[in-house]
Amino acid sequence: MIDAPPDAAPQPARDGAGQAGTAPTARRPGWGRLSVEIRQHASPSLQAASLAGGLIAGLACAAAILVAAGVGLSDLVQEFIVSIVTSPESIAAVLVQAAPLAIVGLAAAVAFRVRFWNIGIEGQMISGAIAATAISVEDIGPPSLHLPLMFAAAALGGAGWILGPVLLRLRIGLNEIISTLLLNYVAFNFLLHLLYGTWRDPQSNFPNSQLFDASEQLAELGWQNLTWALPLALVLLIAGWWALSVSRFGFLTRIAEANPRMGQAQGLPITRVIIAATLASGALAGIAGFAICAGTEHRLTQSFATGYGFSGILIAFLARNSAPGVLVVALFVGTLFVAGQSLQVFYQIPASTVQLLQAVIVLWVAASDFVIRHRLRWLR
Repeated sequence: MIDAPPDAAPQPARDGAGQAGTAPTARRPGWGRLSVEIRQHASPSLQAASLAGGLIAGLACAAAILVAAGVGLSDLVQEFIVSIVTSPESIAAVLVQAAPLAIVGLAAAVAFRVRFWNIGIEGQMISGAIAATAISVEDIGPPSLHLPLMFAAAALGGAGWILGPVLLRLRIGLNEIISTLLLNYVAFNFLLHLLYGTWRDPQSNFPNSQLFDASEQLAELGWQNLTWALPLALVLLIAGWWALSVSRFGFLTRIAEANPRMGQAQGLPITRVIIAATLASGALAGIAGFAICAGTEHRLTQSFATGYGFSGILIAFLARNSAPGVLVVALFVGTLFVAGQSLQVFYQIPASTVQLLQAVIVLWVAASDFVIRHRLRWLR
């Protein structure tokens, strides 16, 4: 019998029938790996805990940045927890900010429910505000009807501005992200053309429209500086909740979001639902422009819509396209805006730092959505 050389390859083991078998191999010890799984259902308590954890973590990071910038911790507690909660002026300022934010958040949520990614909210706000201001500047209709005419013109102006992108998307498949985004610049430059041209204020000669008449302004509620923009936002949120959650239209939007081809195969009017939802989104954005101009600015200005478009997208995302969630998130974002203004005025914190703080808080809250939608497991 000849022995095999030491470096010969090991022969496969054979079982009793003479067949080649697999030799058992030793399992190597290791740390394992992290597995990410999609969570099928998240309980309300888990969702609330995740959002609260993200908010606390974001506020802690923002507080650390402010302390490093020289703001005392006791000042932070007094200024941004005690004052905002207990001061009537601060509460009113948050509500003033939250009213248009809630409307633009609802505008984004309605479009996102049918998978139409409306990035042109600012352009639709500008278009609606221009249409509303035209009623005042051109003195269209009797003065007693100017305010309702401005409201209707703003809704039509915003809806008309989004009509082109939705028809291009449905007819030739043009990406609505590109078309709605580019139309923002068209609307803004047209606004500048008007304010530096025929609509320039003849009294101050500044590039903004003339002051609206008293009958063309949203009246005050009698508490602080709140106007009827806040009740208007609440009515629109209630109508949005009913339309998206209770009505047949809301049921069709859920089908359009989940599987539009299946809905069309079943004979459902999915195309009409998409058109109606996007037109409603544009109309809401136009109404938000009207609410700012008639309720806060009392005239048409250059920068009234700056920042509202992307804030609305953020609000819709965090609210998961639900009207009650839009209200809660709009109040949260409005609080961030008021706190940021206080930092700039009383603590001389630069605007760039304020934007950084707001972004840090929002990112932490948005990151909590990952925990809600996914489950982490350690596999060994």
